[in-house]
Amino acid sequence: MENNPVVTQMRQLIQLIAKHNHAYYVMDQPSIEDSEYDQLFHQLKALEQQYPDLVQADSPVNKVGGKPLSKFETITHTVPMLSLGNVFNQEELFAFARRIEERLQNQKIHYDVELKFDGLAISLWYENGILTRGVTRGDGETGEVITQNIKTIRNLPKVLSSDKVAVPRLLEVRGEVLMPKAGFERLNAENEAKGEKTFANPRNAAAGSLRQLDPNIAASRPLAFYAYGIAQCEPNHGLNSMSASLEWLTNFGFAVGERHFICDSIQEVQEKYEQINQERPNLAVEIDGMVIKVDDLQQQQKLGFLSREPRWATGYKFPAVAALTTVENIDWQVGRTGTLTPVARLNPVAVGGVTVSNVTLHNIGEIHRLDVRIGDTVSVYRSGDVRCHHKLKCFK
Repeated sequence: MENNPVVTQMRQLIQLIAKHNHAYYVMDQPSIEDSEYDQLFHQLKALEQQYPDLVQADSPVNKVGGKPLSKFETITHTVPMLSLGNVFNQEELFAFARRIEERLQNQKIHYDVELKFDGLAISLWYENGILTRGVTRGDGETGEVITQNIKTIRNLPKVLSSDKVAVPRLLEVRGEVLMPKAGFERLNAENEAKGEKTFANPRNAAAGSLRQLDPNIAASRPLAFYAYGIAQCEPNHGLNSMSASLEWLTNFGFAVGERHFICDSIQEVQEKYEQINQERPNLAVEIDGMVIKVDDLQQQQKLGFLSREPRWATGYKFPAVAALTTVENIDWQVGRTGTLTPVARLNPVAVGGVTVSNVTLHNIGEIHRLDVRIGDTVSVYRSGDVRCHHKLKCFK
């Protein structure tokens, strides 16, 4: 068994994913792009589906997130905070819809389509309308209690009141804490001017802000909360759909995102996905795709859950802005002025909707800096939106 090449490949993938999970969920310092992580995860998932008898006990495929940090009090979620599966193209989206249709025996299905925020998932507890607890997702079963930091978020209701609906005795709201683009840019500019650390992206900034022991630091950061669902409500709110639940939350002042659609067909979902992908640069917050949910709550209950994710929902990722591939060759091109430029010839890979097979290495100094060689695994990523350049990151 130890010499089985499939097991060896599984072990390598498990170790890589565990390393990146720790960096992302525990340290809030992602070590690779989301699309690169997705590739590793789906390689492992595909191997496990092909060789179910070889599945390793510590496989991350049926786990969510990472272990909580020790510096905060921890608590067990009454309702687990599961992750979402993902689809990456129209074919996979339609396959997701077919599985749902088969389980629901071709009942009429409406899809709730929302932005897929790139933030930190949070659970909020309200007792008799008062915010009493804020908890991170953690590993899906156990999260960190960060209530004092959560209470500093300006757009988050601390006390529920409404002249339209009754305040429930108990309400658990799920959502994401984000740092809007404008606030992120302002924070980094201020930090740079003071000679302090800048953040790589808005998610890092948001997660780092929430995990400060001093709530005054969180209070100084431009954070925002967007609700995406209700985990518990006593007495029951009596609503029958996801979209109605989100609308109900707005009565208490919860933000639910800039774009939200109800689609009558999976083809309409695809059209909304393409629309938002075009509008994405103009949104106030970072997103990495859309979330597709069966809108009817009874249908959700009938569809149920897998060990890691609901059957009734999926993320639909936008085209990768980074992807893993291998270097097949390195050669030199002669420019019009006679200048020699090294070029990496790659195993073709799709990046941001474009197939990339060649990437310039600029000069010999860049080759030495990257330490790139034939046969290396590299990440190809986009730089810029209007004039798109592709760059390499080498893994050793």
